[in-house]
Amino acid sequence: MAIRFSPQVTMTLRIARRTILPLLAGLALPACAALRPGGLTQGARDVAYGPHPRQRMDIYVPPGAPDVPKPVVFFVYGGSWANGAKETYSFVGDALAARGFVTVIADYRLVPEVRFPVFIEDGALALRFVRDTVARFGGAPRDLHLMGHSAGAYNAMMLTLDQRYLAAVGMRTGDIRSTIGLSGPYDFLPFDIDVTKAAFGTARDLAGTQPINFVRRDTPPIFLATGSDDTTVLPRNSERLAAALKRAGARSVALKIYPGLGHAGTATALSRLLQWQAPVLDDVVAFLKET
Repeated sequence: MAIRFSPQVTMTLRIARRTILPLLAGLALPACAALRPGGLTQGARDVAYGPHPRQRMDIYVPPGAPDVPKPVVFFVYGGSWANGAKETYSFVGDALAARGFVTVIADYRLVPEVRFPVFIEDGALALRFVRDTVARFGGAPRDLHLMGHSAGAYNAMMLTLDQRYLAAVGMRTGDIRSTIGLSGPYDFLPFDIDVTKAAFGTARDLAGTQPINFVRRDTPPIFLATGSDDTTVLPRNSERLAAALKRAGARSVALKIYPGLGHAGTATALSRLLQWQAPVLDDVVAFLKET
């Protein structure tokens, strides 16, 4: 089994998202002045990309007037495909905006209201909206990067590797400059725990749910990061995907395993308060600037 979510771990993550992560969001760098409502150049909150209440996004912009269009990072949060809110991860938007990236964090529909592949389809719809509108926020539509943590890394990788999702909204894989996966599940059959049964149990094509089955040579550059002490989504998910991409001849694949870091650490280390845990933010920014 390549992904493990015990009831105790699931409860711990839920408590962390309700308490620790909101605290981090409040302490993060105020890169876009908490999304001030004073105009498009200051970012925006609750921008609709579809009709459903969960189809909303927040946009963070670098400080100061944009001199040239900035690269764009579309961040997808995790939560077992059943939990999560964009506001909780404002520390990610602040951290990346402070480094010069227009950053988008979007909500998407969750289990049990939906099942696979709807949460991926929402991501594709949001990406199309970002590509078509981000220039209003000083972003460069042709410099669009995907990034996700945990279940969000799964969503981001499926959007990158399985070309059907972007094609359905009129986009191409070439529209994605690069993809970053933090502690993501990419190779986790069989569905033998409640989390995966709930999200994927109705899928008819089991192989079609696994990112590792869509590796190909023409993928954009991919950076995979995980913690050595991750017992929630085992590091071998990232290791196997990296190996499969290299075997397929992908042009740029990087794998980083942070010693002593657990599952949540690859996300929380992006915050100002916990950057001492590991140089995740520096590594992510270096990768983005190279692609």
